[in-house]
Amino acid sequence: LLDRTPVDIILMDIRMPELDGVLATKAVKAKYPAVRIIILTTFDDDDYVYSALKYGASGYLLKGGSVQELADAIRIVVSGGNILNPDVTSKVAQGAYRAESDLQGVKELTHTERSIAQRVGRGLSNKEIAGELSLSEGTVRNSLSTALSKLNLRDRTQLALWAVQIGLSQMRG
Repeated sequence: LLDRTPVDIILMDIRMPELDGVLATKAVKAKYPAVRIIILTTFDDDDYVYSALKYGASGYLLKGGSVQELADAIRIVVSGGNILNPDVTSKVAQGAYRAESDLQGVKELTHTERSIAQRVGRGLSNKEIAGELSLSEGTVRNSLSTALSKLNLRDRTQLALWAVQIGLSQMRG
């Protein structure tokens, strides 16, 4: 279908009869890397969520959310953002998720990059981070890109999970 009808975003259910949402996400991102994917999940799906994020999903929503939450999430993801539910993020980070870099990666980051990664882990947007740190949004974007490269992480979603996993998002400063 994607060959005939290009799309910007897919709402992907994790549990489907023929091909689960994880493998479907992997297949879509391999052939159509620009397509953004939001995973729909329940709290029971931690391993599935971790795998889907690893394969390039832009985030996830809990089933049963409001229409307004869904509309807001779609707008955020289409504009390049990611959706990370804090409750599920913590559960996934405590479980199977392992970033390619470890705690040593923190030492590679400048103070500004570490502060930005910390706030990404808390779910803040670039605009909110810029406001908190008195930086321009351009500086936040550049520092975020540099931090991703240093940590060998693919995207903001992986950075957020990494920051939660190592406890950086809970630190003050």
